[in-house]
Amino acid sequence: MQIADRRADVTKKLFIKTYGCQMNVYDSDRMAHALAHHGYEPAESPDDADLVILNTCHIREKAAEKVFSELGRLRQLRDSRKRRTGRDMLLGVAGCVAQAEGELLVERAPFVDIVVGPQAYHRLPELLARRARETGAVIDTDFPAESKFDELPQDLAAGGVSAFLTIQEGCDKFCTFCVVPYTRGAEQSRPVADILREAGALVATGARELTLLGQNVNAFHGESPDGTIWNLARLIRQLAEIPGLERIRYTTSHPRDMDADLIRVHGEVPQLMPFLHLPVQSGSDRVLEAMNRKYTADDYRRVVDALRAARPDLALSSDFIVGFPGETEEDFEATLALVRDVGFAQAFSFKYSARPGTPAAGMRKQVAEPVKAERLRVLQELLEAQAASFNAACVGRTLPVLLERPGRHPGQLVGRTPYLQAVHVAAGEGLGIGDLVPVTITECHPHSLAGVTVTLQAMAQKEAHA
Repeated sequence: MQIADRRADVTKKLFIKTYGCQMNVYDSDRMAHALAHHGYEPAESPDDADLVILNTCHIREKAAEKVFSELGRLRQLRDSRKRRTGRDMLLGVAGCVAQAEGELLVERAPFVDIVVGPQAYHRLPELLARRARETGAVIDTDFPAESKFDELPQDLAAGGVSAFLTIQEGCDKFCTFCVVPYTRGAEQSRPVADILREAGALVATGARELTLLGQNVNAFHGESPDGTIWNLARLIRQLAEIPGLERIRYTTSHPRDMDADLIRVHGEVPQLMPFLHLPVQSGSDRVLEAMNRKYTADDYRRVVDALRAARPDLALSSDFIVGFPGETEEDFEATLALVRDVGFAQAFSFKYSARPGTPAAGMRKQVAEPVKAERLRVLQELLEAQAASFNAACVGRTLPVLLERPGRHPGQLVGRTPYLQAVHVAAGEGLGIGDLVPVTITECHPHSLAGVTVTLQAMAQKEAHA
């Protein structure tokens, strides 16, 4: 049901707590924007909210338990506030835990008002209207025939310097450890015209950097206005033509979908940043096969070699799982060997945790927790050393930095390099948020860099020689 855009006579407050990936961040923004058309303004905290939504992630261990724990805390907050002020609070659960748990979630937490899956959040205004008429929870975990993107309001509020843009959802890969195909559904790509329109609107409202999102973003195959199917490479080339768009990124990619055309784009489009998140998960062919990744460790190495041939300054990030069922010490050593061979500027690593309903959860030879913990420690020590080495090698280099927000100290701004490193810089005269400036990196800290703009550096050198 399409509900007309209108603002309610009485302003209500909305608080959304987001768990998990960048796509959930994007989804939360779109939920907030859709509800703004129905009288909801942002609340600073749940204490002030008339509606609290937990936008959940189901990827990691005990995700559902964390949600139930937070719901219990919110229930106490709601009950206490209602006793004091008479003011009620609606509780909603969205995202992948909502999709996976559905009615079971309401059985465990019958005080929840709304449960909505990631493909149906455009129906939130309708669900709220139903909840006002009915008793008990309203649940929508369908995969609707209509696209949520078509049903959401198309006017975009002014955003930040960097913005997310979902272009693809769902997954057809069916890795044995992953719940995404069951919670997000089959791969679907948005039409090219819709993406270009939203990208243009984001740039018009202040975005200078866009990160294209998808569960398998490089599997994008969107229909263009003339009926042809565009791949991600062609879409990136077209996005690069938007005036004012300085930077393009995409995540998360799959090694099997890193085709020759996309690899070439890394060397041809300067707006495409030389930093790529390319999850490998393991360096063992035997484990990769058990994961249903359908590539070998050497396949991954060849993709990396081709990318670096196209863009020599490319840096990589990746995901790793240790302790997958049946992983031996030899398998783990193969992962360490791949890390040493490839070299990563950044990485995310986790102990394997069984996700209910996935094939790996029922596999034999589950690895003992102490073994998993030790392997994770060793892997993270190596990855952290590589990241520290990469950051230290940036000292003395002059890198373009996109200034995104004020720093903690007066006269300081924080921006990001092409490699997503946070950089603290002194704000020179005339500099502001949204500026893309050359910065000479002067210091390397554990989680950030520091530098001076080339203009300020030149002034300091001039004064020193005066």
